[in-house]
Amino acid sequence: MTNLSRARLIAILLPNALLWGAIGSQVFGHLVPCEMCMWQRWPHVAAIVLALIAIALRGNPSASRAFTMLAGLAILVSGGIGVYHAGVEYHWWTGPTRCTGNHFTSIADLMKAPVVMCDVPQWTLGGISLAGFNAIFSLIGGLVVVALASRKGAR
Repeated sequence: MTNLSRARLIAILLPNALLWGAIGSQVFGHLVPCEMCMWQRWPHVAAIVLALIAIALRGNPSASRAFTMLAGLAILVSGGIGVYHAGVEYHWWTGPTRCTGNHFTSIADLMKAPVVMCDVPQWTLGGISLAGFNAIFSLIGGLVVVALASRKGAR
């Protein structure tokens, strides 16, 4: 298996695992995602689409490499959002006022159910929230994808 093949494999499997893990925690764990949780999902969807294009273009190594690198960057974006969200949860910095603290923008906000605040993790393991785990896996995985795809001789 070539470096580019490995990069494409990681670029398709990792965002799928993280996205479906988040959906599984929602469906089976009954966790309700906050607004920032949803922000982290969109780059994974983009990475999946980009990785599928890279796989479809595997006969054209330079085009496949470009789409694989873009998929890796999308994974890194989700990791960056995860770092920001985890920092909001740990109160290292403030997040958007519309989903942190006791701030509501209108009476309509109070009528929406359920209200899920971005600065309160719903689940942790060893002190790491789901946003924190997304940050860890996405940053490491995205860097691996980019590194493998950018190696000389990657086909």
